[in-house]
Amino acid sequence: MTTTPPSAFHLARRAARMNPSVIREILKVTEKPGILSMAGGLPSSDTFPVEEIKAACDRVLTQNPREALQYAASEGFAPLREWVAARVASLGMTVSPDQVLVTSGSQQGLDLVGKILCDAGAPVAVETPTYLGALQAFTPFEPNFVSLESDEQGVSPAALARLPHDAPGTRFAYLLPNYQNPTGRVMSAQRRIDAMEAARTAGVPVIEDNPYGDLWYDEPPLPSLSSLWPEGSVYLGSFSKVLTPGFRLGFLIAPQSLYPKLLQAKQAADLHTPGFNQRVVYEVIRNGFLDEHVPKIRALYKANRDAMAEALKQHLPAGCEYQTPKGGMFFWIRLPEGLDAMDLLPKAVDAGIAFVPGAAFYAQAPDPRALRLSFVTLTPPQIHEGVAILGRVLREALDGAIEHAP
Repeated sequence: MTTTPPSAFHLARRAARMNPSVIREILKVTEKPGILSMAGGLPSSDTFPVEEIKAACDRVLTQNPREALQYAASEGFAPLREWVAARVASLGMTVSPDQVLVTSGSQQGLDLVGKILCDAGAPVAVETPTYLGALQAFTPFEPNFVSLESDEQGVSPAALARLPHDAPGTRFAYLLPNYQNPTGRVMSAQRRIDAMEAARTAGVPVIEDNPYGDLWYDEPPLPSLSSLWPEGSVYLGSFSKVLTPGFRLGFLIAPQSLYPKLLQAKQAADLHTPGFNQRVVYEVIRNGFLDEHVPKIRALYKANRDAMAEALKQHLPAGCEYQTPKGGMFFWIRLPEGLDAMDLLPKAVDAGIAFVPGAAFYAQAPDPRALRLSFVTLTPPQIHEGVAILGRVLREALDGAIEHAP
């Protein structure tokens, strides 16, 4: 038997608060042959524009090889920043390229926000439930998470309005208005107006995370939250879901009053996002490629969403609660009373299907009955097969609960 020798290192307090991603740990299990995984929030690799990226790499290395392979500006590649500033105009935002900071994935944007806005014990407000990666990003900075009441339309404006009383000094509210991870819900037009008015009145800035906004299936997205209160918002975007996650390319848009500190945090973290990656992505998208490419992604994912909706209707036992999402990548399921998603996961994996238990997405008071299913990486026949397996696992668990009832 081997034992781990004592460490010579004394860990910082923040290190003790770090935990592995539940989703990443589950993905390791799903690598076993034969597992139909609905766990990871991965885009379908069938959507990656490989030929366009190969051609763009060649052009960048032919036309500007030295610049592309050299250190670059911390703010990001100027033409890409200009493209982003023009692109978000469709969401009602009027911004300058000087407000755009290119990040190493939108996950880095969350980390930078946490670094400059979170203090130990300071309140940070999040939806119920919320994105697990944001909780991971903010947690090392030791905030006091405040869970905001939320419903099928997103965060409660009344909960935002109460923050000065319930959690004085709240640094920001982290919100995902479009096809939220994990629930898939979308905020209505009136809810956006009411929520941002409540935040403004309460003096609570908003961090708006929008990685899924382009993945709409029924109707285009509404104006961004940031367009309703520009000076009190930071907007996070990503190229991972519409191009490829392998480049780790995202961006944030911040008011001029906050931008310098975010830039300083970026410089301290990694100097700059890889310039070669930025130039290649810009070369791919600069002539309107996404306007042709993203609708193809939406068509593929919509077919998968419809397949999952039909399979859930056919195979889930009575008592399961869910809504069909209007965009994004996920179904959020609430199991019947008495079932625990975490307890059921090993049985589901043994049967050949994987999901993500929902408890990890709660800052406080997790719901053991919740789970998340992703529908974008499997084919419709695989989705039907996987949901059928899940239905059998749930029925067996319900039958067992009945047998052991007093």
